[in-house]
Amino acid sequence: MRIIVRNLRLSPSYSAQELETAVKKRLFAAAGRDVSSISLYKRSVDARRRDRISLICSASAEIPDGTDPKKLAECDASVLETKCPTDGLILGNEPLQAPPVIVGFGPCGMFCALMLAENGYAPVVVERGGSVKERRASVEKFYADGKLDPESNIQFGAGGAGTFSDGKLVTRINDPAVRFVLEKFYEFGAPEDILTNAKPHVGTDVLYGIVEKLAARIESLGGKILYNTRVDDILIKNGSAVGIATNRGDIPCGALVLCTGHSARDTFGMLGARGIALVPKPFSVGVRIEHLQCDIDEAMYGRFAGMESLGHAEYQLSHRLGDGTGVYTFCMCPGGEVVAAASEEGGVVVNGMSRHARDGKNSNSAVAVSVSCELAESFGGGIAFQRRLERAAYESGTGGAKAYSAPCQTLGDFLNGKSGSLPGRILPTYMGGNVNMTDIGKIFPAYITGALKEGISAMDGKLGTRGVFAAKDAVLTGVETRTSSPLRIPRLENMTADGFDNIYPAGEGAGYAGGITSAASDGIACALAIMRRFRSKSR
Repeated sequence: MRIIVRNLRLSPSYSAQELETAVKKRLFAAAGRDVSSISLYKRSVDARRRDRISLICSASAEIPDGTDPKKLAECDASVLETKCPTDGLILGNEPLQAPPVIVGFGPCGMFCALMLAENGYAPVVVERGGSVKERRASVEKFYADGKLDPESNIQFGAGGAGTFSDGKLVTRINDPAVRFVLEKFYEFGAPEDILTNAKPHVGTDVLYGIVEKLAARIESLGGKILYNTRVDDILIKNGSAVGIATNRGDIPCGALVLCTGHSARDTFGMLGARGIALVPKPFSVGVRIEHLQCDIDEAMYGRFAGMESLGHAEYQLSHRLGDGTGVYTFCMCPGGEVVAAASEEGGVVVNGMSRHARDGKNSNSAVAVSVSCELAESFGGGIAFQRRLERAAYESGTGGAKAYSAPCQTLGDFLNGKSGSLPGRILPTYMGGNVNMTDIGKIFPAYITGALKEGISAMDGKLGTRGVFAAKDAVLTGVETRTSSPLRIPRLENMTADGFDNIYPAGEGAGYAGGITSAASDGIACALAIMRRFRSKSR
């Protein structure tokens, strides 16, 4: 039988022989010498001590059937269970009056559509943005001339916001669908190491091809993907969605899955007008901070910095203020760049992106402050608060080289209440340096600015070396507002929206995910809910 052995501590440059020896030594009490077919299952870097960097690994192995489970547990091992999301699924028998329609082709919509297509349901996907090729052209044009396409940009289009990111596949959810998602990414062109790295990433340059291949698979199985198709209304009859009204005409639907993402603000307004409940939820806002990647590597890895087996160092830091407010880093992009992620005219939004090689000079991450529902409501609600910051950032950035330049400030100036210092060693990467050096703290309410200052200062020593994370010449670029949806669409146990028979809110936009993998898993869960209820077209 196949088992998994956990928590094997190995050197950063371990060999296959070292892994095999460690596994056999651990399992000897349970299985003796009868251990074979040993392979790496998962690995992570333990950098808590710079002088003793190590890898924490799990390995899979074959041992005799019937081995005592208690003895395995004593060895920190257990049977390796591989499970497909459809295992044990009993398909429904209710007829679909029209194809299932999925709104949005980000990670949630992609995997919902893939699951339905692979099981004969022939879904129709509507995506307001363009295909990968069209979308790349729109983004390149925006960078070149500062003319934003509100329908096809870094937020909207094939693959969703995740396409223009680091392509991180890290998630904290414990769901069998996670392994399925990783294996599908690998099947469609992701590097094999995403199956073994505890912090897998793909990279924007590789994601382009993956999204195209995944879309082609859906269409080869009878699904349809309609790009440049914006949903303007839902056609509802007796509490059920019977179709959608789009800028390209009406489309009938037998089930409607809302995978809109966190930036479809006009869609949220339409849903509210149709009586679909929208409740506020906490979210975060902040800035992007950039350092030299070599400084981060040295701070975290010491003499081990530069080892190929370790890759570039990644951090995840947090600090809690006295009133309970959280300040934290997320979406850290080693060797990446800060990107222009606006989707509405007159607003500046930043995000982080890196390519698979992560070979850029800088690293960047978001530094975000949690925003309570009460604080957001004092500014007219979460979306209104986000827009206020984005428009203030647009105005603050008007001194840049062209439209949509971003406000930027050295960290030393920000912490000391000054402005005007020019970047030195660390050059801002946003739009090739299209920034305006200004006082970024004035964009935010004093509450947020103060939290950022305290949080960044408190997190400084947590990298192992003080003066690196809070280096005076680090640069801040703003604003990061699209960390997560400020709204949630309540849904019932069967995953339908409360009060609507066949509308399925899903993914990050609906408030049920926080990244590529969790959004994809939620899309799969919605597909399974539809499959439990309805009969497929092929049956």
